[in-house]
Amino acid sequence: MAVNKKYEFFDHTADVGIKAYGKDLNEAFENAALAVFEVMTDTSKIDPIENRDIEVDGIDIENLLYRWIENLLVYYDSELLIFGRFNVNIDLANLKLKAIAWGERFNPEKHERRTVVKAMTYHEMNIIKTDNGYELTFVVDI
Repeated sequence: MAVNKKYEFFDHTADVGIKAYGKDLNEAFENAALAVFEVMTDTSKIDPIENRDIEVDGIDIENLLYRWIENLLVYYDSELLIFGRFNVNIDLANLKLKAIAWGERFNPEKHERRTVVKAMTYHEMNIIKTDNGYELTFVVDI
């Protein structure tokens, strides 16, 4: 992992592959979410005008990642909310995630329209602990 790298993309047929990094699992999940919204728009242009509290539980850590991203995409689908800042707290013992996501409604005059992420997938999903923290690999459907 490169120093200070939050995420990177990799080629995947008809979808987008994402590798997200973090010094801990919380930061890796935050960067995973940031990468998903970066596929859709320039996240540096998203102002933290609105926030949403998100709570999910999972059957395992991969399911927790899946449900986290899926929940964020529901806000885009239902309210056109795009997010650019996240605060994630994961309780690994109970497989629960509590987070706050900050963002605003998508505005085509302000926000670049890139590729809409339709869904999170389990395809190629991998969560590994490294010497530098965590590395999450997953694919989103576009």
